[in-house]
This record gives sequence, structure tokens and C-alpha cells, in this order.
Amino acid sequence: MNIKILGSGCNNCINLEKAAKQAAAELGIEATFEKVTDYADIASYNIMRTPGLVVDEQVVLSGRVPTVSQVKEILAPLAV
Repeated sequence: MNIKILGSGCNNCINLEKAAKQAAAELGIEATFEKVTDYADIASYNIMRTPGLVVDEQVVLSGRVPTVSQVKEILAPLAV
């Protein structure tokens, strides 16, 4: 699974990355994580607000920082 964190590197982006990594670890998902900080690249995903979470090139969340439990709910069905 390829997981991208879209954003400038602010605290919200950092917290989203931590939550995503913890959620993947708790679910036993092997994933590669990538930070996307280039504004043109972020805009190509058509999100209006950062941070954004992209799983296997599908935007699954934007504009907020979810809890680890919320990220697990997002990732679990995609890991099958």
C-alpha cells in the first residue's frame, strides 16, 4: 500500500502522518509513506484544504486531522 500525506509540513500534516503510520502498524499493513509538499503536486489531487491523505492514488481524506481509530476505519477496507 502506498500512502501519501499532502501538505506543507505543518503540525497538522505531521500529526496526520503519525496517525496514519500508527494505524497501519496496528492493522499490520505494510505501507510506504510519502510526504507531498509541492503545491502543484498537491493541487493535482483536487483537494481544497490540507492535510490530505491519499491511499494508492485515491484521496480518502482532506482538510482535517483524524484520530488513529478514524484512519484505521479508512485503511482497513482498502487493505483487503
